[in-house]
Amino acid sequence: MRRAAGLLALAVGPVLVLGVFFVLPVSGMLARGLWPDGSFDPGAVAEVLTRPRVHRVLWFTAWSAAAATALSVGLGLPAAYALHRLEFPLRRVLRAALLVPFVLPTVVVGVAFKQLLGESGPLGSLGLDGTPVAIVLGLSFFNVSVVIRVVGTAWESLDQRPAEAAAALGASPVQVFRTVTLPALRPAIVSAASVVFLFCAAGFGVVLTLGGLRYSTVETEIYLLTTNLLDLQAAAALSILQLVVVSVLLVVAGRLRSVPDPGVSRVLARPRRPRLVDVPVLAATGLLLLFVGVPVLTLVAGSLQVDDSWSLGNYRALSSTGDQQALLVPVTEALAFSLRTAVDATWMSLLMGVLVATVVTRRSRSRAERRVRSGLDGFFMLPLGVSAVTVGFGFLITLDRPPLDLRDSPLLVPIAQALVALPLVIRTLAPVLHGIDDRQRQAAASLGAGPLRTVLTVDLPVVWKPLLAAAGFAFAVSLGEFGATSFLARDDQPTVPVVIFRLIGHPGAMNYGMALAASVVLAATTALVMLLVERLRVPSVGAF
Repeated sequence: MRRAAGLLALAVGPVLVLGVFFVLPVSGMLARGLWPDGSFDPGAVAEVLTRPRVHRVLWFTAWSAAAATALSVGLGLPAAYALHRLEFPLRRVLRAALLVPFVLPTVVVGVAFKQLLGESGPLGSLGLDGTPVAIVLGLSFFNVSVVIRVVGTAWESLDQRPAEAAAALGASPVQVFRTVTLPALRPAIVSAASVVFLFCAAGFGVVLTLGGLRYSTVETEIYLLTTNLLDLQAAAALSILQLVVVSVLLVVAGRLRSVPDPGVSRVLARPRRPRLVDVPVLAATGLLLLFVGVPVLTLVAGSLQVDDSWSLGNYRALSSTGDQQALLVPVTEALAFSLRTAVDATWMSLLMGVLVATVVTRRSRSRAERRVRSGLDGFFMLPLGVSAVTVGFGFLITLDRPPLDLRDSPLLVPIAQALVALPLVIRTLAPVLHGIDDRQRQAAASLGAGPLRTVLTVDLPVVWKPLLAAAGFAFAVSLGEFGATSFLARDDQPTVPVVIFRLIGHPGAMNYGMALAASVVLAATTALVMLLVERLRVPSVGAF
């Protein structure tokens, strides 16, 4: 009884926070669609879903996400093998570099591809700017690291004996891969693909920057309906549809993730030096590096050019408010606000993540207790499956009256960012805590150690590196968060992603140059954080 009370005390705080700042806003959003005039009217949702434009948006969301997922998997599989099974110089640096795109702000990714594919860009002659192809490329750039991380981790743990036996019996490398390796990796590949599809379907900053008003996904359509057309009922109806679809995808991904893989070994295989047969894989990895590196280098080069000559003028202009007062505050001030907000969001998500991970990973002593823990785990994963745009919009329509009138609260943005980062923190910490043998805690307790002493002597030595990695991951994600922040950030206290989007929307070469420079600063900051995280080498980072 005392143990259950202690775990309940740990869970009650995060449950209340998620209830107030997630369930309530999302519920308010759903109510706006199902109870448009105060009475239950599901026909209003059906009316919205029968609109021809909504059909076009749904079709574009589905096929662009599917195409980007296929491209991400195709590019990510060879790199997953090369970076997790082969040993060569700078392997860790390359692995960290290929993880960076996932935490790059989506607006930065959109700006980078716009700079690459625009009329004056290196690939401007291809005429891809403002086309669906550009959106698919941007979404793949953003999500290929998920495939590398999820499949690479599984490949790293794969038992090599069946493949070695097949090779000894005369099977060619292709036959070994097709008949032995690929079936063993299938759960990880399908799981990664389902998560990537989810992220692509919910792509916001990339689609909004590259597609504008012409090409919309459900996510960007919710934003446009809310901010441009003020059609809140239609936005709520689309949010309901998105919530249903995403929930189904999350359940499928969760089941795929929970399927035990008999091919997984408990001991990580040592990477080996490349052989001649690995040349195609290394070449494909090099192609992926070009795919990831060229947009970033184009972005950096563009930020260093003013009037067709090399200059640091765009960076010096970051201390201004842009041409024709495009901003209310200088970009440098927005950067300082972004850093403060990200720090606040990081400690919030860490505090809740540690409590939740502790509760859901403790050994269950009954079936009912196990079900409660499983329910809590799924409950705290919900922010991963609900659009940040929906959360931000829900904040506006539910937290605007007493006793929760938080419209002017400086904590609103970091709270929203913490909710976005929370599932990633839990997924980083939970596997590590779950791997600690509970008998060690029981032994410490039998020797007289209290709960705090037990945590300090048993858990902390194992979990401190994943804790730092989770902090870095949460900081990077919060720094680049754009979906919810675009709704909640005040004009006089914008974050850098919001400032970049506003600069792009204002005419003038100076504003565009400042947007490029701000994008580089933001990308460099997140890249530095992720390089530090990679140094900690926590396999669960980025695994969902």
